[in-house]
Amino acid sequence: MELPVVLREGLEQAAQGIPLADLSRAVDTLSGRYRQEVLDGAWHVSGDLAARAYLTVRFPATFAALAAAMGEVEQVRPEFQPATHLDVGSGPGTAFWAASGTWDSIGQAVMLEGSPHMREWGQKLGRLSRVSNQWLDVDVRRGLPATGTHDLVTLSYVLNELTPETRPPLIRELWERTGDTLLLVEPGTTAGWQRILEARQQLLTLGAHLLAPCPHTRPCPVQPPDWCHFSVRVARSSTHRRGKGADLAYEDEKFIYLAASRTPGETRAGRVLTHPSTRSGLVNLKLCTGQGTLEQRTLSKRDGELFKQARKLEWGDALEEGGGESRRENASP
Repeated sequence: MELPVVLREGLEQAAQGIPLADLSRAVDTLSGRYRQEVLDGAWHVSGDLAARAYLTVRFPATFAALAAAMGEVEQVRPEFQPATHLDVGSGPGTAFWAASGTWDSIGQAVMLEGSPHMREWGQKLGRLSRVSNQWLDVDVRRGLPATGTHDLVTLSYVLNELTPETRPPLIRELWERTGDTLLLVEPGTTAGWQRILEARQQLLTLGAHLLAPCPHTRPCPVQPPDWCHFSVRVARSSTHRRGKGADLAYEDEKFIYLAASRTPGETRAGRVLTHPSTRSGLVNLKLCTGQGTLEQRTLSKRDGELFKQARKLEWGDALEEGGGESRRENASP
């Protein structure tokens, strides 16, 4: 996945004038805090150098994860045309850029961010956007200000920075501010999945409709040591590669997300939970089904349109309703 040109050029400015050794050390420190999910009361991004490291190596990956999740929302709610966007724990505006790239109907956005360095960079980048954007100094760990309701509300890569007791009140506040759709995104780790499961149960209790990735509202059928997550491939710029000391021109970002709405979306027969395999005219899919079960489904040419659809599916895609019969068996968790 590629960043918009104007945004990519803006991000390139973040690394200008910084010695590569300093940037690499900041990248290592930042990556370590995210991987270890450090909860020491400090922001993961606590200085200008850390903010520049984030913009160089983390922004492209989180943007790609958000854009992928928003694309799935667009698939199940094609009529959804949000005009207003509230992003909580915005960082430098990653979700803002992903949302405005997904829905050109967005005209106004409000970003809540407590780190002054991230907020400063977000405002700089925001001036490159066509969308009116307002930035507020808010520590989401202490509650949210009265911002009214917004068509789209997003919270990405933030629950992992919060203590367990602060998450449910925040989810409730987010839902109260959601006029239509709420999107949560977390790292694609077992811990990230568990946080999404907790939010999922809470939102169902509050009366939310699940749009994606879950094709059902029953208990999650995935059982440890397996976990539900998805992946998106991210193109690395030369600056990105230098900052990470990497050779490959891409990386794969693992993520998990949940989209909940006050309006039901189109139903789906299932969600592909891993890379499909194709052999001898057959497509094998591991699915989370609309009935709340895990299923290994093998499709062949005799399945007609469903087989044609399956040949195009990738990990994380939804299987649409309809089609012929297929050979099925329960999937082992």
